[in-house]
Amino acid sequence: MLFFSYFKDLVGREVTVELKNDLAIRGTLHSVDQYLNIKLENTRVVDQDKYPHMLSVRNCFIRGSVVRYVQLPSRRGGH
Repeated sequence: MLFFSYFKDLVGREVTVELKNDLAIRGTLHSVDQYLNIKLENTRVVDQDKYPHMLSVRNCFIRGSVVRYVQLPSRRGGH
């Protein structure tokens, strides 16, 4: 539950989520639940050449079990 409460505090901030299939998606954290399922808005793919089919995706839901890691925003970034 510690991770869940920390991620809830990041709602509205930009994060990068790398999935177990090596796809990395950057976007604004819209919501997260206790299973660390993540909803991102205003998304963009980090490696657009490798995943061109993802260019039109602007919002996505990511199941917590497929997340490899989440890159958090730097502390210097305002909040």
